[in-house]
Amino acid sequence: MQNNHQAFVIGDPVSHSLSPKLHQFWLKKYNISGSYKAVNISANELPSFFQKLQTGEFIGGNVTIPHKENIFSLCDEISQEVKEIGAINTLVLKDNKVFGANSDWIGFLENLDREALNWDKNAEQKHAIILGAGGASRAIIYALMRRKFSHIHILNRTKDRAISLSKQMKLVSYEEVKIRAHSLDEFNNLAPKADLVVNTSSIGMNDTKFENLALDNLPKSAIINDIVYTPLNTPLLIDAKNIRLKTVDGLGMLLFQAAFGFEKWFGVKPEIDNDLRNHLLSALGEKPC
Repeated sequence: MQNNHQAFVIGDPVSHSLSPKLHQFWLKKYNISGSYKAVNISANELPSFFQKLQTGEFIGGNVTIPHKENIFSLCDEISQEVKEIGAINTLVLKDNKVFGANSDWIGFLENLDREALNWDKNAEQKHAIILGAGGASRAIIYALMRRKFSHIHILNRTKDRAISLSKQMKLVSYEEVKIRAHSLDEFNNLAPKADLVVNTSSIGMNDTKFENLALDNLPKSAIINDIVYTPLNTPLLIDAKNIRLKTVDGLGMLLFQAAFGFEKWFGVKPEIDNDLRNHLLSALGEKPC
């Protein structure tokens, strides 16, 4: 059995996070005597928390809302992906220095690769619609740029926020990728050309739903991905299933992004299988697959 190491997820709030159940499952499976816990940290408490991290109280952890974008100055080093995405979700302690990374984009891609075979075939001719312009959308847009999607449309209720994000992401130099900003009410006009729709906003949680999205304007080959996983079947996914569109839920992205950090902290590359998925489905009150 390996030595005890402590990892964490920080956010405000953070009690809703499934990450502790996920990492504890792996710790038990691989007989590692480490721990992983949720820690509610306000913005004002971040500097003192980082001091604890630098002294070796933790070996690293995850970062969730609202801290993904405001901890840059507290890290000693950041990855090239973080510089381009503009958000951090994984912290690793190395030689008493805190290294900031982002695995959200990896989790997004690996989830779609597994659940929607050939989803990025001929990507240089494909259009993606991104719903939301918050922190989570950055990693998704970056991932699609890496796969050379030709057109990425950012839709947000507040168009100015979509414009600001599109300008920031255009600074990342991937040729032949066109990024456009729109208001949410432009969805129905853009839908006929869309190959992929990704909800990166919190709409779908807490009984919220999108209004007036004409999903039937989408091609029958379109894929709908919602990164929200509580509930697992969001109103957007339910509406898409009702018209027989291919859907991908948000749980897989959580699993794949988590594997990156676990390997960095505990030295074991964890397997993502049905036992793990069913464990988390049970925690969500969902039926096993």
